[in-house]
Amino acid sequence: MTYTAKTFEFRTLKGVSEKSLSEHVGLYNGYVKHYNLATDLMGKYVNDPDGQYIMTELNRRRSFEYNGIKNHEYYFADLCGEQIALDPNSALAKKVDETWGSFDAWRVEFEKIAMTRGIGWAVLSYDADAGVLQNGWVDEQHFGQVNSAKYIMGIDMWEHSFVADYQPSGRKQYVMDFLDQVSWGNAMERYEK
Repeated sequence: MTYTAKTFEFRTLKGVSEKSLSEHVGLYNGYVKHYNLATDLMGKYVNDPDGQYIMTELNRRRSFEYNGIKNHEYYFADLCGEQIALDPNSALAKKVDETWGSFDAWRVEFEKIAMTRGIGWAVLSYDADAGVLQNGWVDEQHFGQVNSAKYIMGIDMWEHSFVADYQPSGRKQYVMDFLDQVSWGNAMERYEK
C-alpha cells in the first residue's frame, strides 16, 4: 500500500507562523515518504529466509511513521478551516462535563499533560467499549497509544511544533494558544463516530 500525503489549508493562527507550519508539513511529508519506503522494503524482504531481523525492524519503523502521519493529519485538520467552538450541547461537551465536571477542569488537566517533559503528544481519546474519555501522553509517536481508544483531539509537543515561534521557554504559551484556537468541529465528529 502506498500512502498519499494530504494537503492542508491553515487559517491564520496566533503565535504560529506560516513558515513554521510549512516546515511542519514538510516533516509530515517525511513520515509519508518513510512509511512508503518501509512498506516497499518489507515487500522486498518478506520471502528472504534471512530477512527476519530486517522485516521486524522495518515494521517497527513503519509503525512509528504511520502514527506520525495520523497524529499530524488530525492535528493539522484541527487548525484548518473555520474555528469552531466546542458546542456545549454536543455529546462530546456533555461527556467532558461528566468526566471532569467542566470544560475548564478538563483544560487544566490537558495543559498539565501537554507540559510532560520530553517529546510526544498530549491526546484526548475515547474508549467507546468502556465509555471512557481520557487525556493521555503518547511518547514520540507510538509509545502510550491506548488500545481501542479513538483519537479525539491532540497537540504535537515535539519541539518542531513550537520552537521556531515560541522558543523552548514558550512551550506553555504554545499550549494555551493552541487550545484557544483549535477548532472543535472535527473533535465533535470523531467522538460521535
